[in-house]
Amino acid sequence: MKNNWLTLKSLFLCVSALSVSGLILSGCTENANLNVGEWSLEYDAHANGIDISKGSKLIYDNVYAAYKLADSVVSTRDYAKHHVSTKKINDHFGEGYHYEVTYTGNNLPVLVQSFYVYPTKDYVLTDFTLESTSEMASNYMAPVNVDRMPEVLNQGENNRALFIPFDNDCWIRYQSHPLTFTELTSYEVTAIFNNDDREAMVIGSVEHDSWKTGITIGKGNIYNVGSLVCYGGVADKTTRDSKPHGALKGTTIKSPKILVGFFEDWREGMEEYAQANAVIAPPKAWDKAVPFGWNSWGALQFNLTYPKALEVSDFYKENLQSHHFVNSDNLVYTGLDSGWNSFSEEELKAFVDRCKANGQIAGVYWTPFTDWAKNPEREIKEIPGYKYKDVYLYANGKPQELDGAYAVDPTHPAIEAMMKRTSELFHRAGFEYVKMDFMTHGAMEADKWYNPEIQTGIQGYNYGMQLLDKYFGDMYINLSISPVFPAHYAQSRRIACDAWNKMKDTEYTLNALSYGWWQDKVYQFNDPDHIVLRDATDGENRARVTSGVITGIFIAGDDFSKGGSKEVKEKAMKYLTNAEINAIANGESFHPVDGNGEKSENQFVRMDKDGKAYYAVFNYMDQELKMTTALERLGLDSSKEYRLKELWSGIESTAKTNLEVTVPACDVVIFKVEE
Repeated sequence: MKNNWLTLKSLFLCVSALSVSGLILSGCTENANLNVGEWSLEYDAHANGIDISKGSKLIYDNVYAAYKLADSVVSTRDYAKHHVSTKKINDHFGEGYHYEVTYTGNNLPVLVQSFYVYPTKDYVLTDFTLESTSEMASNYMAPVNVDRMPEVLNQGENNRALFIPFDNDCWIRYQSHPLTFTELTSYEVTAIFNNDDREAMVIGSVEHDSWKTGITIGKGNIYNVGSLVCYGGVADKTTRDSKPHGALKGTTIKSPKILVGFFEDWREGMEEYAQANAVIAPPKAWDKAVPFGWNSWGALQFNLTYPKALEVSDFYKENLQSHHFVNSDNLVYTGLDSGWNSFSEEELKAFVDRCKANGQIAGVYWTPFTDWAKNPEREIKEIPGYKYKDVYLYANGKPQELDGAYAVDPTHPAIEAMMKRTSELFHRAGFEYVKMDFMTHGAMEADKWYNPEIQTGIQGYNYGMQLLDKYFGDMYINLSISPVFPAHYAQSRRIACDAWNKMKDTEYTLNALSYGWWQDKVYQFNDPDHIVLRDATDGENRARVTSGVITGIFIAGDDFSKGGSKEVKEKAMKYLTNAEINAIANGESFHPVDGNGEKSENQFVRMDKDGKAYYAVFNYMDQELKMTTALERLGLDSSKEYRLKELWSGIESTAKTNLEVTVPACDVVIFKVEE
């Protein structure tokens, strides 16, 4: 049995023991152990691995690093020699200790494995570098490998593992899996948790400059997972790739930095993971309120015209803005989606002017990394002499198609020229908000890039996004279809794929909120997509609006032009003007109560700083739902009595210990809860 406290297992006599500010370090030729706060790291020379414990629990057992060199997988276990050192650090994460193991010998590159331990954090960070006198290449670097995970979680039947998708395309879904799978790969991050007591391990990448990160979990039993590997280098159909991940090259190659943590509550763990990402790459600044507004793709789509756009702006001014559908800046964001290019430049300017006169900010749309025409012989008008075939991202010699468009190379000068030209048009017209769509195309792995320094799809994507920031960075940027990471180039991102008006759209959006709400820590706001009311029941309308206000930005999408139906305008004036509902939409996402839904969770809660709590319960079924939830489960004090107001009906009640709720079929209730 391993000793989880500071011990020496070596047969050799250790030469020193040092205690400084809560740090205890024991070092010798065979073992070196570190104890910082609750964390204990113990080097096991016989296994060439690191045991990571928190308190009395062994959390990660014999962690070792691995990488690909040519066609072989090499790990720290293949090295003949090692040296352990520790030094004090003070970085953006705080004061802590850098625990470093250097592996040498056997004619292999020097491998330097690092652990960053902070006494106040519930996680440890780790990465490694390869160093050689000659150039190397690797497309797989795995800082975290555990052949058999310790039994950390309580043996409940509600032990789960999260699947987090790489992007939000093709109506992909998040999933909380029972531990019955043979193998599960999540992207960038996962949580392995017990839904009853909520204890969790969280593992994920906090750097997104070069690698797409995968976390592959092997089969265990219903109580515990088996193996665990967290690695840079995943490229498959879920990352939208048709060829392997690109290889990093050089005399020094670095893995992604990985967070390995243990938390009392998996939800807090996911938020801590997001905040760690935000330490390294802070969210794009925004000093204004969460956007409320309209987007033309909800209903008009390619029927968008200049007169209709003006009419919608006027409808908002005359019917909604004076009835609580404005953000706290007293503004509305009125956005033209795909189809705006049928407008002349004079019409674009006139639309922006009308919006300003109506107390609105004008928005527009673009897809910077796609060729929708798929015509390789077309000349690129921004740079004569280039054809579209010159800018495609080829994989195995072929253009890459996704969602009906060819992917283009974000590093090609013709793409920058398009950005510059489009940005100049948007700025001349006066737009201040831009929805950027189909961004995943720019992150695909490719045979090569125009810029020879680019070696991976994520490097290419970062290059393109830096250009986007250069030309559009003074505008509010909302990403639509895109990878979750990197996240610091835009103020908001759509949390899921397209969603419209029916309960299935609400459930789909809330599937992403259930397991991806934490993304509002790496973006300013999550985007639940446009709220469409037409051709839906009153219950579906209430549910869809509620799904929007508890997620993030609040954008409607019906046809409010003069040709739009009277019924949908009446719906808008009824469901978009509830002052107490709209007041909830401050941009801070609700989080799920539980994490074991087959589709989406149906209970969501948010605690505000003013002492109020909000609690929403959705009913996705065709029959009435009755349920009882303990106040303690919601984060409330079960010994206190609370005053409740249901915000759609206005009905008031009280609750103590438990909260009993009845929700009609395909509907929602949302309570404001105060002591």
